[in-house]
Amino acid sequence: MTGYAIPKLRVQDADIPGIGFGTSSLGDCAQIVATALKLGYRHIDTAWKYGSERGVGEGMRASGIPRGEIFLCTKVSHEYLRGDDFARSVDESLANLGVDFIDLLLVHWPNPEIPLREPMTALAKAKRQGLARQIGVANFNIALLDEAISLCPEPLVNLQAECHPYIDQRKLLDACRARGIVFTAYCPLARGRLLRDPVLADIAARNDRSLAQVALRWLVQQGNIVPIPRSSNPARMTENLAIFDFTLTEDEMKRIGGLKRADGRIADPAGRAPAWD
Repeated sequence: MTGYAIPKLRVQDADIPGIGFGTSSLGDCAQIVATALKLGYRHIDTAWKYGSERGVGEGMRASGIPRGEIFLCTKVSHEYLRGDDFARSVDESLANLGVDFIDLLLVHWPNPEIPLREPMTALAKAKRQGLARQIGVANFNIALLDEAISLCPEPLVNLQAECHPYIDQRKLLDACRARGIVFTAYCPLARGRLLRDPVLADIAARNDRSLAQVALRWLVQQGNIVPIPRSSNPARMTENLAIFDFTLTEDEMKRIGGLKRADGRIADPAGRAPAWD
């Protein structure tokens, strides 16, 4: 254990740890996930589409950390948003993970070919059945988020989307705050692109911190944002947790916020991505 005190964000009746561990592209990640949990992570993010669910489940068991202390998120892929397909996907994820319930279940991407009412009804059903403690969506724009809220019989607590200094997500962040929804930030380090940024390097040097720590601190200091960095390096994993014991100045926050650029978005798959806000 690192001993870092990780704050939690309270929404509805859920306490979401203020930083998570991402597993996209990590594949057979059992040892990595076990290490992350032993270091102090308590929020693990996976998805059926990542192919990492089995590794996540094995890593959870190998870590020795009680299931009740782990906040586990997985997602139903856009191919499986029709009612029966959705239910089968949830069952498969539970089997892959080797758990009885998911703490947070998300629709991974919208699918314009499937009316949103279908996955929202299935998502609510999974919660009512006790298969998911909390529910939400990922990669939705504001219009889709509002439609999802109106169609879902159970409250949504989370929206997950790409967020880092190179992309302007202020409108979406404000929309989540206004609707009482926690924002989870994936690709918080822009898949490493931030780690050569001269502005971040200067701020990092002034604070005696790494560039990654500064970028992650910028996110959490805005409030209502949970970053989910990904790494297979234990030293980096430890470093990424150590972001709650320092504060960026108002000027530093503004300088980092000024890094947004038109070509900053990374995840933008044709045919799946909505019209971004």
